Amino acid sequence: MQEIERKFLVTDDSYRALAYDKSEILQGYICSGHGHTVRVRTRGDKGYLTIKGPSMDGISRFEWEKEITLEDARDLFSLCRAGRIEKTRYLVRSGMHTVEIDEFHGENEGLVFAEIELSDVNESYERPPFLGEEVTGNHRYYNAYISKHPYTTWDNKL
Repeated sequence: MQEIERKFLVTDDSYRALAYDKSEILQGYICSGHGHTVRVRTRGDKGYLTIKGPSMDGISRFEWEKEITLEDARDLFSLCRAGRIEKTRYLVRSGMHTVEIDEFHGENEGLVFAEIELSDVNESYERPPFLGEEVTGNHRYYNAYISKHPYTTWDNKL
């Protein structure tokens, strides 16, 4: 399945009041490199195993995701390399789309970005006022990257 998304920095916390859902996410990477990732995630009381391929255009990439038991996800965390991602995800409706806003914690505290999933690379979308600079395709904002290079260690933030 092709994942198509645009990614943006977030300028303020107005999304919190607009959110219709909020969940805590913990994720780790079994392996990543050359644009490929194998990730395990817990979100609420569910687990997920996800495999992603490289992006050729910065917007779309292959993604395969399978729901697994919470117990299996927790077991798979033992295979993950160091550098877990902890974040709170907020969901906000914007026109025909849902914007996912991730507030990072731990070593990535202070980083907040939003993603909008699309069905086509040229699909139009409504841009909520809290969206700032677009960082689609910027590898520094990939979760796999920040798991290895935490935001709190960046010299030039945002």
